Amino acid sequence: MRFWRKLPGMKWLYPGMGVKRWLLLLMAGVTSMSLGLAYLLVTIYRQQPLPEVFYYLTLQFIPRLWRALLFGVIGLAAVSLAVYNLNRSLLAVFWRPGRDNLANLVFQHRQRARGPKVVAIGGGTGLSILLRGMKEYSSNLTAIITVADDGGSSGRLRRELGVLPPGDFRNCIAALADAEPLMTELLQYRFGEGMGLNGHSFGNLFIAAMAGITGNFERAIAESSRVLAVRGQILPSTLEHVTLCAEVAGRGEQPRHVEGESRIPKSGLPIERVYLEPSRVRADAQAVRAILQAELIVLGPGSLYTSVLPNLLVEELAEAIRASSALRVYVCNVAIQPGETDGYTVWDHVRAIENHVGPGLIDVVVANSNMNLPAESKGKVEPVR
Repeated sequence: MRFWRKLPGMKWLYPGMGVKRWLLLLMAGVTSMSLGLAYLLVTIYRQQPLPEVFYYLTLQFIPRLWRALLFGVIGLAAVSLAVYNLNRSLLAVFWRPGRDNLANLVFQHRQRARGPKVVAIGGGTGLSILLRGMKEYSSNLTAIITVADDGGSSGRLRRELGVLPPGDFRNCIAALADAEPLMTELLQYRFGEGMGLNGHSFGNLFIAAMAGITGNFERAIAESSRVLAVRGQILPSTLEHVTLCAEVAGRGEQPRHVEGESRIPKSGLPIERVYLEPSRVRADAQAVRAILQAELIVLGPGSLYTSVLPNLLVEELAEAIRASSALRVYVCNVAIQPGETDGYTVWDHVRAIENHVGPGLIDVVVANSNMNLPAESKGKVEPVR
């Protein structure tokens, strides 16, 4: 069995490839056509005298059994060669040099298409890293991203053009894209000083331009995803403009309010709670639908207060997660985030989520158990225990 599996092209016959049924239909069609032609030739042969050349063309000087085998082998070889070269000609437009062989690509595509329906909720670098790994196992992915970012290039575009912050969307598009590596690098390219676009990334400008062309941010993300052959879909938690605010307080001090996602970690004080302004916003309808249809919902990894919780503070999203029959997993960060989760344990992360949206939202917590940090990281990174 292993010998047959190693033969070139055998992967085309694997279950679920969608090839065997059409191969059988092709064989049935060729057989039927051959029978029809044979009946026609027999009728002509019996009713009309044929030129002597037909005696040699039909190899009548060879025994009938050998004749049948010879024509069968020649016909099979001709059909196989024709199908092979026809496919090569048609697929040459889409084929990129250096990629895996076509059978492997089709097999992987079929496997991913049958993968579980997964919804990943968060933002920032953590979500894009998670998606980059998950896209190898399923194409039925939905990333739901916070729209509270107000710092850097995203914040500038948000203030100047009135678009939703594109930065986290750009990272997720780059993570899920099936495009050439150079295209992904282009998307992440950030302009330096002296260019008039200092601090802006090309991907952010691309999404902002697409929003201007399509007239709709959600459609801009969908079209950008289509252009870059994204596996899955990327959705905002809400299409409304929101501001993330926080109550922070030192020990024994009165709480004070900090406005703006980028300012919260810089306050230098422990975070009591975070909230959205305005507090009641409508969730994106597609995001709610994806959650209700999901088989697995993943929260995090990512900044607890500025990436994960802003999505859960959209009330309709939290209700959809609670109503979903999917397995709900929280992936806790490996290390604390200065300014947000200083001194936090895994339980502190879970308790913060429950304090904001109530208990019963998480079924499983995935946390790091290896506290042996590399020598170069000691003193710089504190693990979540």
